[in-house]
Amino acid sequence: MKAINAADMSFVIFSTLLVMLMTPGLALFYGGMVRRKNVLSITVHSYAAMAIISIQWILIGYTLCFGKDFAGLIGNFQFIGLQGVGFLPNNNYATTIPQSVFMLFQLMFAIITPAIISGAIAERMKFFAFTVFILLWSIIVYDPIAHWVWGAGGWLKNLGVLDFAGGYVVEISSGISALVAALVIGKRKKLKTITPHNIPMTMLGAGILWFGWFGFNAGSALAINGVALNAFITTNTSAAAGIISWSICEVVARKKVTSLGIASGMVAGLVAITPGAGFVSPMASLLIGGVGGMLCFFSVTVFKQRFGYDDSLDAFGCHGIGGIWGGLATGIFASKAINSAGANGLIYGNIKLVGIQLIAIVAIIAYSAIMTFIILKVISIFMSLRVTSEEEMEGLDVSLHGEEAYGGIDI
Repeated sequence: MKAINAADMSFVIFSTLLVMLMTPGLALFYGGMVRRKNVLSITVHSYAAMAIISIQWILIGYTLCFGKDFAGLIGNFQFIGLQGVGFLPNNNYATTIPQSVFMLFQLMFAIITPAIISGAIAERMKFFAFTVFILLWSIIVYDPIAHWVWGAGGWLKNLGVLDFAGGYVVEISSGISALVAALVIGKRKKLKTITPHNIPMTMLGAGILWFGWFGFNAGSALAINGVALNAFITTNTSAAAGIISWSICEVVARKKVTSLGIASGMVAGLVAITPGAGFVSPMASLLIGGVGGMLCFFSVTVFKQRFGYDDSLDAFGCHGIGGIWGGLATGIFASKAINSAGANGLIYGNIKLVGIQLIAIVAIIAYSAIMTFIILKVISIFMSLRVTSEEEMEGLDVSLHGEEAYGGIDI
């Protein structure tokens, strides 16, 4: 067993704080895109995820993800209630940091994933139904998928899947589940008249997300080394490329570059590089982010309109599509010269990795979609998923939470 490395431990603790900051950043990002009567409602979704998943994680979530493997599908209960999770490393995952630090780092991923889904059902889902949904979804969907991909003995990990920082575990699972939730709950009223109420708020949230994403991706190296530095560079490069490619698409389609487009292109680039950040070169990340921006632009502006679903804040369009592309791109551009623990991809003569990445994508899409549908239908037996027409027209801030984001005149 290696000794605890203080530098690595400090790095991962700092990265944990960066990833934690992403969830409030997501709240701002989403909050600016809804109408002013629903800004508190969508914000509360992110903070509810922080509270609920924090408790779920220490009770059973961590052990289901990273406990001793059962049939390649789920972890056992060896770490239930964080039993045995202390200062000593878990050599299956990180040999130079305490297992408790690894646990906290992974908690932040588990928190933001269901929070992403809230963007698809904004302005129309009941708050208590949402809280029940994210609790069940985390146990039934997130925890098994995390074990498949990252857990020692997970079937996708054994297959050779590469997901450096959550392109599969976080992005595809949340994006696909978001689409299913949007379809099950249905469209908002007066959909064509809805516009964002505070784009500067969204831009601030986008900046916080970009900042936090360095912890998300670089921190996933779990040590201060060349892989972490490479992930830092590829993350920034892909985000920038996503902004530029999305903006070019906007100029071609609309003759203008919008601030909301810049924020969306940034997220598309960040999502696309997430699975491959520590496996691909900076030049590859330039292409990955650029293509990711274009694909997500098409999904948001063409695909969504053509098929008529109401993915309110484009959780599927950016996270689902971006994650799928990123997973395939990792299979194309991964290089063992970048990360010896990874594999060579298609351009280095290994077409097999593309097939492995594709198997994981199909498995996670199918599992996330089916289980999300079942969870929502079961919840609907016991409580209404959607607010009433009157509550929707009044706004969820007042009707569900009894508050206004922008109150009356001070006297």
